[in-house]
Amino acid sequence: MPTAKPYAPLIWILAGEASGDILGARLMQALRARVPAIRFAGVGGVQMEAQGLHSLFPLRDLAVMGLVEVLPRLRHLSRRLDMAVADVEAYRPDMVITIDSPGFTLRLLRKIEGMGIPRVHYVAPQVWAWRPRRVREFPGLWDELLCLLPFEEEFFGRHGLKTRFVGHPVLQSGAGEGDGARFRRQHGLGMGARVLVLMPGSRRSEVPRLLPVFGRMLVLLRATMPDVVPVVPVSPVVASAVVQATRNWPVRPIVVTETQDKHDAFAAAGAALTKSGTSTLELALAGVPMAVTYRVNPVTAFLARRLIRVPYVAMVNLLAGKAVVPELLQEQCRPDVLAHAVQTLFEDAEAARKQKAAFKTLLKGLEGPEGTLPAEAAAQAVLDVLARSRAP
Repeated sequence: MPTAKPYAPLIWILAGEASGDILGARLMQALRARVPAIRFAGVGGVQMEAQGLHSLFPLRDLAVMGLVEVLPRLRHLSRRLDMAVADVEAYRPDMVITIDSPGFTLRLLRKIEGMGIPRVHYVAPQVWAWRPRRVREFPGLWDELLCLLPFEEEFFGRHGLKTRFVGHPVLQSGAGEGDGARFRRQHGLGMGARVLVLMPGSRRSEVPRLLPVFGRMLVLLRATMPDVVPVVPVSPVVASAVVQATRNWPVRPIVVTETQDKHDAFAAAGAALTKSGTSTLELALAGVPMAVTYRVNPVTAFLARRLIRVPYVAMVNLLAGKAVVPELLQEQCRPDVLAHAVQTLFEDAEAARKQKAAFKTLLKGLEGPEGTLPAEAAAQAVLDVLARSRAP
């Protein structure tokens, strides 16, 4: 009697930026552990390609943010959207998974709605933060929404959208497992050097906004803290732009692109300045005192302020329900303000202790159901949707 062929579903998966690439890679790995014959197609970056994906086009083509910043690239993005839709139609996969990047992914989900393919969206659109009425546009977009934050399951559930909380992937990042001594040895830093982590973002549109301000801040810091060594962890997508933009800084930063090197830098650091987003959770996991800063096009900022419906921008503050870390945004994203914040982070031991204590509390709420690792919970959710779609 011939042996039955192993179940080999084809998953078409798309990530639109570096953080989604990491999520996608972990999900692919967890799915393959359960279904070894599983196959993948779609769009991703180096992490997903390491898991066997042959990306339809470079992930960097989608990594843009900001209402004004995206306008010059609308035609290019539209062409990429058409390519993605055509690829899904050609493959007719068993499932489509889209990851974050709602400006692109939700359009894709809408365009393939009539194909009868099960769809899962991973990372809930943050409409609870701004334009909550947009949730009315979502019915029909996906068969299941996998969310990272515990309150999102209830928010989307109120609107009749099938949603599952799977835990936040930052807990699997290893951000809290770095080796500070190794970082100092590798980069020739003495124990007296004060390591300052600067995180300008993973998108090409973010880097030019924050790096010049960071550079001018370092000029001011040299007068009072000449022992500060800046470290800039960035994705490979923007690394060359960062090196070019920092060549005239008063002290050349250590630019790191490898994950382990970044985590070692966290362990060595006494303070950090970071954009809002997942980077705040990575630093919290590593116990690094921080201030959050951000700057976008003034028109983008004006529009965003009219839409935002939450009291904080930093994820750590949103989860804590209070201002655990300073938020120095737009007009407050100035060299003098940032320099003062950095000096306080390094020298106010009590403020640093309070931040670290708050980090431990809020991170507990990000664990997956019954202590499951987030990628494992997400993989199980995907397989559950697949099973329902195959049921007679």
